Amino acid sequence: MITSRLMIKTTLGTAICGLWLSGIVSADVPQVTTDIPVTHSLVTRVMAGIGTPDLIVNRGASPHDYSLRPSNAASLEAADLVFWISSELTPWLEGALKTLAADAKVIELMDTKASTVLPFREGTTFETHSHRHKHDEDEHATVNIDPHGWLDPDNGKTWLDVIATELSKIDPENTDIYFDNVSQGKTDIDAVISEIDATLATFRGTNFIVYHDAYQYFERRFDVLAAGSISMGDVSDPSPARIAEIRQTVEELDMTCVFSEPQFNPELVATVVDGTKARARVIDPLGTRLALGADFYLNLLRNIAQTMASCL
Repeated sequence: MITSRLMIKTTLGTAICGLWLSGIVSADVPQVTTDIPVTHSLVTRVMAGIGTPDLIVNRGASPHDYSLRPSNAASLEAADLVFWISSELTPWLEGALKTLAADAKVIELMDTKASTVLPFREGTTFETHSHRHKHDEDEHATVNIDPHGWLDPDNGKTWLDVIATELSKIDPENTDIYFDNVSQGKTDIDAVISEIDATLATFRGTNFIVYHDAYQYFERRFDVLAAGSISMGDVSDPSPARIAEIRQTVEELDMTCVFSEPQFNPELVATVVDGTKARARVIDPLGTRLALGADFYLNLLRNIAQTMASCL
């Protein structure tokens, strides 16, 4: 960042003296735009004390299907940096980034080195084996990845480093602040990981159903695995045959919980649990009701764990 100095002009007769007071005012803060509240939260944490990023998809809106607003377009045009999760999560954003943010550095977090990525699970009910792997530097995934990678908090820690590194390239004077914020951010995420491990410890091996296949990063990280999903990972409408298969699975496994989401059709969940012993609970991978800010990401992970535990 180019540090501005405040010039105080003092007029003595016809003489003008320029006095530069270094470090009093900081201007030229990097203009950063983010796609969803999770990304916004991570960037906000790294930029603490420096500035605040813009947000495109606000709370309550589905990132899978969103219409870009004029204010969003203006934010992209003004951006120095854009951080987004992936084209699989927000395919509608890809074209806008090429046209509106042509002068910005665009970082796709799921495609960064050391990120844990998983392919979408297949079928109505899920197998228990894992295909977890890390992105290598020159690797390009050849499968359709599950873009909900923020639900693995280890990815959250990885992305803090990515965000600080990219900010430091255009704002080297504040590198120490960015990475100090990363250090504290990782400490805070580790504390939430320990909290969630304790919260979910007694529920490992418990079967449940989710509305759509968005949670496998969280499930595998904390060893609480869903048995299936009503909808697929892209939230496409499930067929009657898929709903019938899920209902049969709920009955056969005598499931305790089926989780719905605030953005999607609750009637499908009601259909699945009707006449069974299963309870329906709302679980939110996007933090619809959480306050935006640096702690949003921590509270999102915590709330998912607490909702699971309260139902299971």
